[in-house]
Amino acid sequence: MSRDIPQLYLVTPPVVDLAEFPDRLARVLDAQAIACVRLSLASRVAEDIQRTGDILREIAHARDIPIVISDHVLMVEKLGLDGVHLSDLSKPVRKLRADLGQDPIIGAFCGVSRHDGMGAGEAGADYVSFGPVGETGLGDGTRAPADLFEWWSAMIELPVVAEGALTRELIGTLAPVTDFFAIGEEMWRSDDPVSALAQLTAPLRG
Repeated sequence: MSRDIPQLYLVTPPVVDLAEFPDRLARVLDAQAIACVRLSLASRVAEDIQRTGDILREIAHARDIPIVISDHVLMVEKLGLDGVHLSDLSKPVRKLRADLGQDPIIGAFCGVSRHDGMGAGEAGADYVSFGPVGETGLGDGTRAPADLFEWWSAMIELPVVAEGALTRELIGTLAPVTDFFAIGEEMWRSDDPVSALAQLTAPLRG
């Protein structure tokens, strides 16, 4: 089943240097149409997360782009964010939906599990993500295959995100069967993330 052109969903690096990253993010958001930003920090220090979240929220919201945070549910309201992305399903989506209400975005990373994706959708998630779709050298090497996205796009209406070690070739392959590409380290490790993102996503522009 062919879908509309997938939208772009940016994921922050795990470590953010506030002296330079906000400007890098702003340049990227101004260069391409971005559907959402995910604050995905390695730090577990509340003050660090709050300081970074405050700055990046202002940059995203100034451009009418929603921003969600990985896992830190309590930070959604505290920082005025638009929702939460669950990097695992240890937090029950149904209870989280009841606690947060209907407005905040709830996304769920489901690895390579079709079953987990269906369960998250039934429990109230606004989208599910599968990955990694590329080779990362991490974990056990299991990848989310193209036929998982093909099945989902044919059978399920809930939006699906492809993420993890994306390449230009994978974006070209998966474009007809996914709704979003979540792109992070693939572009941030470049000295010129605007150019890196443009090159990665060239297949979306024909």
